[in-house]
Parts: sequence; structure tokens; C-alpha cells
Amino acid sequence: MQQNNTIVVTGAASGIGAATARLLAQQGAKVIAVDRNQPAEAVGQFIQADLSEQASIDRLIAALPAGINGLANIAGLPPTRPPEDVLKVNLVGLKYLTTQIIPKLAEGAAIVNLASLAGIGWPQALPAIRASESLDFEGVPAFCAQHGIVGARSYFFSKEALIAWTIQNRWTWRERGIRMNCISPGPVDTPILGDFLQTLGARAEEDSRVMDRPGRPDDIAPVAAFLLSPASGWIRGANIPVDGGMHAHVLSEMNGL
Repeated sequence: MQQNNTIVVTGAASGIGAATARLLAQQGAKVIAVDRNQPAEAVGQFIQADLSEQASIDRLIAALPAGINGLANIAGLPPTRPPEDVLKVNLVGLKYLTTQIIPKLAEGAAIVNLASLAGIGWPQALPAIRASESLDFEGVPAFCAQHGIVGARSYFFSKEALIAWTIQNRWTWRERGIRMNCISPGPVDTPILGDFLQTLGARAEEDSRVMDRPGRPDDIAPVAAFLLSPASGWIRGANIPVDGGMHAHVLSEMNGL
């Protein structure tokens, strides 16, 4: 449970972010909902912020209290958006917010990043991932041009790099008991599901045939809440697939099982 814990949830206006904020509030958390858009359903305190802009994140950090018990990095853009915007929000902005919020986190706090099944190929992307480690907002256009980050590749790369970053930082804040993990959903029925279907085309059709159904935000939110709770205190640097078995299916196909 999250009784009286203060949890920051980005992307809280819709989809998985809204479901996570709602569940955390039901569990007793003091939710600080963050989004560029005003949530239709008010959960806790709302702070408007645009994670594609460093100045907006700086204002958000200044407005946050000390002693935060958890950060759920759920905000993200779909692969139909311009590649530079996708990288700024899904990777650069997420990492910047996380590193800047660390001083305001309580001892034993938890960080959960929303990755994706789309990031499963991260080991093959390591050269570009390593090149992105010091990437800032201003450098995104040149980085995309140099590494061929065009079209839907921006979304896949952002999730690959996010999984790798989560693994890299498994013990970064261990002295303070701060842990970080990520979740990799498969296709989830949210307002941006159509963007994925439009982008992935035949691949999405194949996924639909294999899966029993698309995921729902309420399938993902309990896993996020668990990773933000003391019950997950010895889980660090993990990437947990929540995808109806698609991760296992892909691994099985890759390895001839």
C-alpha cells in the first residue's frame, strides 16, 4: 500500500498514467499528477509541465515538495510524432526530470519508467545508446541525423535506450535506498493505440493474431504501483514485461523454441 506516500506521476491526463494515478490514490498515496494537458479526472494535485522543454521541467522541479516517495515516468509520445519530439519527451526529458528530482526524493524512494516491448532489441542498439548517454535537448536534431533516427525508429530507440539506462542505474542511488525499474507493456488500448497500428502495419496485425487481446491501462497500473511500493524493495534495474506473453513469444521466435 501507499498510505500517505507522495508519488509523482507523469502522463497522468490519460491512458496508463491516469490509471496509475487513480490506483495509487485508491491505495492512499498523495498523488502529484503531471501532464501537458489538464486531466479530465482530477486525482490529487495537478502540475502542468511539458517534458519536451527543459525550462518547463525546471519549473516543475521547483514546484515539487521535498520527501517524494516515488516517481512514475509514464508520459510519452507515439511513433507518429516527429522523431525529435519523441526523443525529447520519451528519453531526454524523462532522464532530465529523473536526475533533477533525485535531491527531492525521500530515502527508500522508487522510480518506475514506462518502457515498451518495442525496446526489446536494445542490445543491438548499444552504439547509438552509448552515444545518447550525454544527449541534451539542444543536441537532439543532430543526434537524430547522425544515427538515422527517422520515422517510427525514434520510438523504438527511445524505449531501447530507456531500458538500457534503467539497467545502468540499478545501483546509482543505492546508498540512499533509491531503486529504479521499468515496465515494458505490449500494445495497450489507450488513446495512442491507433498511432501504433498506423505505424507498425503488418507487424501490428501479426501481434493481434498472436495476442488474446490488447492490454488495458488497468493491466499495467498495478505493476507500476507494486514497483513503487515497499514490497518491491529488492527489485532493482529490472525490466518487467506486461504484455500478455508477447515478450516470451518474441524470444521464442528469435531462439527457435
